[in-house]
Amino acid sequence: MLPELDPLLHSQLRLAVMSILIGSPEADFVYLRKTTGATAGNLSVQIEKLREAGYITVEKSFRGKMPRTTCRITPTGIKAFETYVEALQDYLPK
Repeated sequence: MLPELDPLLHSQLRLAVMSILIGSPEADFVYLRKTTGATAGNLSVQIEKLREAGYITVEKSFRGKMPRTTCRITPTGIKAFETYVEALQDYLPK
């Protein structure tokens, strides 16, 4: 029997955000939006879902007068991502 894939990470945009954050200590909202090609509204919603699950932290600050939102993956998020990738590998031909 194949393992169940984490439905939270199975979303294309949420998986893209997690994939970016797994390889970087942090990423700001503008970078995530440009890299994923997502709209600001959709990205905001998906970031909030990841934050609510405890997979990422979100810090809001200012750089000069410009607002800045910075996302970081949590240990829980790292574990969830690793588990997702391992489960996904079970679906691939051996």
